[in-house]
Amino acid sequence: MKVTRREFVALAGAAGAVGFKKADAQQKPFFTDDMESLTKYRAPKWFRDAKLGFWACWGPEAVPEMGDWYARNMYIEGHAQYEEHVKRYGHPSKVGYEAMVPLWKGENWDPNRLMGLYKKAGAKYFCAIAQHHDNIDCWNSRFHRWNSVKMGPKKDIIGIWRDTARKHGLRFGVTEHLAASWNWYGVTKLADKKGPLAGVPYDGVNPAYADLYHTGNADARVEQWYRGAPESFQLEWFNRIKDLVDSYQPDLLYSDGGLPFGKHGRELLAHFYNSNAARLSGRLEAVYNCKNNDSGGQYAAGMCVQDVERGVEEGINAEPWQTDTCVGDWYYKRDIKYKTPTTIIQMLIDIVSKNGNLLLNFPLRADGTLDAEEELILARLAEWTSINGEAIYGTRPWKVYGEGNRGPKGGDLAFNENKLQYTSEDIRFTTKDGSLFVFALAWPSSGTLLVRSLATNTIQSVHMLHGGEALKWKRQADGLAIQVPPQQRGDHAFVFRLTGAI
Repeated sequence: MKVTRREFVALAGAAGAVGFKKADAQQKPFFTDDMESLTKYRAPKWFRDAKLGFWACWGPEAVPEMGDWYARNMYIEGHAQYEEHVKRYGHPSKVGYEAMVPLWKGENWDPNRLMGLYKKAGAKYFCAIAQHHDNIDCWNSRFHRWNSVKMGPKKDIIGIWRDTARKHGLRFGVTEHLAASWNWYGVTKLADKKGPLAGVPYDGVNPAYADLYHTGNADARVEQWYRGAPESFQLEWFNRIKDLVDSYQPDLLYSDGGLPFGKHGRELLAHFYNSNAARLSGRLEAVYNCKNNDSGGQYAAGMCVQDVERGVEEGINAEPWQTDTCVGDWYYKRDIKYKTPTTIIQMLIDIVSKNGNLLLNFPLRADGTLDAEEELILARLAEWTSINGEAIYGTRPWKVYGEGNRGPKGGDLAFNENKLQYTSEDIRFTTKDGSLFVFALAWPSSGTLLVRSLATNTIQSVHMLHGGEALKWKRQADGLAIQVPPQQRGDHAFVFRLTGAI
């Protein structure tokens, strides 16, 4: 079924979700595995309104509390995670990553309490990692014995997360990182080059673990990411991710790279969209996130909601997009320095002003708990969003994103978040229901917030959200001067609601 972009937009429902005729949903799939068909996708209204989601990266890699990529780096002689593994658990020729799986018990995991914290802190959707590159499925997998029901916590982690998120009124998403696993695990076939066990292969060569570490990947390199994976593994990826989609019916699916594996990936994506629409009588509310990067995957504008890892756009993107980042490392890492609440809130504002969403990971410890500092960050976010959330949720960009620091220019947007430093000169805008929200990303110590973009607009009123009182203002040749309260009101970032001809 082929339609033009104009015809497709005409089918969109009044609520803003992508829609098509119910008869079409019943008789013929709307999306095919043709990329031209997939690029007719449009992000649903719920995602555009949500703005903030939280994410839990949790699995056996949390056990050593050494952060991300432990399952790979423990096989790289001389790496800090290798040294830690040898010291604490044994040499990887004798004690490999498989030994971490039963140590991941989740004995103190309280998903209902955690979801309550996430919701109070302002999350409108929640995502759970379905499996990392470590090849452990966190659900009752039909195609893979290395899963959280048969091993580790012996629980259907994804199913429990889903039911808990929906109980709390949050949209639910899953992230899959499987496609890169074949290349990622090539190091498990290596051996030390020096020392008493030089030349003794790591446990990746053990046939008993072939379905964990894969076979035929002894010469694989992580830089290849998806490239070079055999057809057998591509089919395995398709079957396992389709099982995930069909069993748990997530609102959001994320891949860590472009859309994997050619026709297999396009078939999976079409199925994800079509099955979602079929359940909703023709209303498409599914979101697929992937990256426009050098992963060996597929990407075309319009086929999905683009995800930018640990980075932000330079300006307003005409289509909704998402930043995924973390308060610290992706998997729990002891003694790490977390992002401050101020940094997180400034990032959220900047991203939303440019038509994006923020998906923020709070990694859990192996026992299923957050540490005290993570809970404090959530509490600070809760305080701020409870006062200022109306300027975030359900908003749309203004004609310009703001004033001041645009963010890193050009090049790859990913991993540019640490290049952003905001001051009182940095202002951002959002709009909703006839109001313009002006964000000062730091308190104007001069007592006046000068908004240069509003030099000629007709303003009727200015109110600060924290406190709600009307503020004095005047138009100057160089902008609109807002007199702020004499004492700083709140923390992190400061929001003003303006009405008038804006």
